[in-house]
Amino acid sequence: MTSRRTPSGDVRRALVDAAVTVLERDGVAGLTVRAVAGEAKVAPMGVYNHLDGKAGLLLAVLQRGFDALRDAVTPPRSVPATQALLESGRGYRRFALAGPTTYALMFSTARPESLDLDALLPHAAPAFQALVDVVVESQRVGVVRPGDPGGLALQIWSAVHGGIGLELTGNVGDAMQADRAYEQLLAMIQRGVAPDAG
Repeated sequence: MTSRRTPSGDVRRALVDAAVTVLERDGVAGLTVRAVAGEAKVAPMGVYNHLDGKAGLLLAVLQRGFDALRDAVTPPRSVPATQALLESGRGYRRFALAGPTTYALMFSTARPESLDLDALLPHAAPAFQALVDVVVESQRVGVVRPGDPGGLALQIWSAVHGGIGLELTGNVGDAMQADRAYEQLLAMIQRGVAPDAG
């Protein structure tokens, strides 16, 4: 009887899944090769074979994070274009709250020097471009004023990122207060970028 090897892509996926679980459960300090291997039920050498050790593991987690953020800020096709900016903002918050440690690490300046930022950019840039695309579509239907969509997207992102940062650090009260505060923030952003606000 011959044993069937697990495909390399499946092992890699399992390791990244395990890394996200460990990161959210135990924090950055708990993200070790041994902990991830144990969570994934593979030998520690598997992390080196498939992801080049801890640095590669961390890179894979962040790449997946930015890919997921891109999907989160892209509204479903069923959402009317006039509501796309609001739904994009809600998607951003859902993503951040679902994995707060991963989210914080994605934007942290304290990432290891060994992290290959050139390999991260092809994942991070499309996440921002997804918001730019929402702005362009919102301009097309007249709910966002004309102007540089990249500049407007950066302003919007800065605002929601600040709001999420306050929420994740416990500075906006309980969950109900946080829900209300974030919806008010989104409404304020939409008023601020509206054509008559220019």
